[in-house]
Amino acid sequence: MKEREEAICEAAARMFIRYGVKRTGMNDIAREAGIARQTLYNLFPNKETVLSATIRLVLDRELRQAESELASCSDLRDQLGIVFDHLARRPYAMLHSTPNAADIVEGVSEESRKVIGEWRDNFRSVVERLLAPVNSNLILSGITPHQLADAVVNFASLSKYEARDHAHLDELLLSLTKMAVRCAT
Repeated sequence: MKEREEAICEAAARMFIRYGVKRTGMNDIAREAGIARQTLYNLFPNKETVLSATIRLVLDRELRQAESELASCSDLRDQLGIVFDHLARRPYAMLHSTPNAADIVEGVSEESRKVIGEWRDNFRSVVERLLAPVNSNLILSGITPHQLADAVVNFASLSKYEARDHAHLDELLLSLTKMAVRCAT
């Protein structure tokens, strides 16, 4: 994504968080980005493409930051903590920082759901790679790294929607960490 498109997506993110998806229009995004409406339409033909690009930008940053932090960490429990920070805790905090959380979740289009699905798949690959060194332990537990990674990522992803509050989210993710580490040892 080019610098200008990133700036527009950052402006769109601010607007979606402030007003929700339904109440944010292309004019609002253009004004927040400091560009002409036509310039916005030249880069993004509609709000759905802006929303998808914005989601991709935010989620890709989370994945890159997680990968960077994982590079200096070798303990599986700590590694899962890093993954959960970027897969669940930070998105949860961002989503719940706005009174428009329900509108944002409801406003996600099919195109945006695909972006989110790709992001989860990328995190699944990361977790599977983290589990590879304990492959033989997992096999003894009756599970493959791929299966455990799939379960961990799906549960962590869903927990950010099901948690009652931050403390409950932490409790869910701690339980998940304990289960995953137990399978791996």
